[in-house]
Amino acid sequence: MKKTIFVFSALIIALLVLFQLSTYSIISGDLDVEFLIAFVAVLSFFVGIYFNRKSKKPSSETQTIDRKKIKQLEITDREYEVLELISQGLSNKEIGQKLFLSESTIKTHVSNLLVKLNAKRRTQALQKAKELNIIL
Repeated sequence: MKKTIFVFSALIIALLVLFQLSTYSIISGDLDVEFLIAFVAVLSFFVGIYFNRKSKKPSSETQTIDRKKIKQLEITDREYEVLELISQGLSNKEIGQKLFLSESTIKTHVSNLLVKLNAKRRTQALQKAKELNIIL
């Protein structure tokens, strides 16, 4: 946190110095306005790239699915497929069409998942599954 505050403070001070120098240069006639605008734009571009690279969060590829936890919760392969499709935002009807199962069968799998994950709703089940690293 202290490093972030220091970096932003240094950036603000550098911008203030840049603007003061540019004001002096424009008043004295040593610098064209177009050159100053181009310089500030290029500088802002590189500062943006720097902060974008620094602020990138680790990708979900570094996280692995905890297969032992899936076995420990006794989630079947079909229930896991349903859970993955729920995480994609599909309805029971859409999941049934995708897996070639009836909607009532999907409802049964969803009910089993809710019991096994100790959840009351699908969204709560997804949240718990992400906390347990069952899905990404």
